[in-house]
Amino acid sequence: MWLVVGLGNPGRKYATTRHNVGFLVAEAIAGANRLLFQDRTDYRICRGSMGDESIVLLEPLTFMNRSGSAVKKVMDRMNIPPEKVIAIHDDLDLQTGKLRIRKTGSSGGHRGVESVIQSIASRNFARVRIGIGRDPLAATEEYVLSKFSKGETPLIRDAVERAVEAVGVIITEGVDKAMSRFN
Repeated sequence: MWLVVGLGNPGRKYATTRHNVGFLVAEAIAGANRLLFQDRTDYRICRGSMGDESIVLLEPLTFMNRSGSAVKKVMDRMNIPPEKVIAIHDDLDLQTGKLRIRKTGSSGGHRGVESVIQSIASRNFARVRIGIGRDPLAATEEYVLSKFSKGETPLIRDAVERAVEAVGVIITEGVDKAMSRFN
């Protein structure tokens, strides 16, 4: 069983912001597989499959910086090891719409990923990073909570579609195949 975690912030205020691309991908996976999220106290969850593999989709509702607590809770409850976790998140250091897959590693300064690392006491989970670019004139917190421009929207739509495909490849063929195909 795989745990696919879309990182983002809950609520309409944040729904279409740069920081919520992880949620966008999780929701696109759910839609493509006709899965419906169920609300819990601190996360949204649904179960299904991709190929022959069982998946659990998770959207922590604890805000980005505390995402790890919901991830840990679901991992423990469903006995999912870190090696079967995929975290999907935004990345300031990648050009808008660019995709990068990693097998393991540090948080790269991403507080949601850092929260997951701290909570599960492991760096050994896959990451699907989606570039949101960087505005040197804007404060980081302001920028990640801003909406995409009209020109960026098609790039993000395409990135979300590719990320859905990449998650499927990770699950059915492995992280290495996904890295060679999408990086």
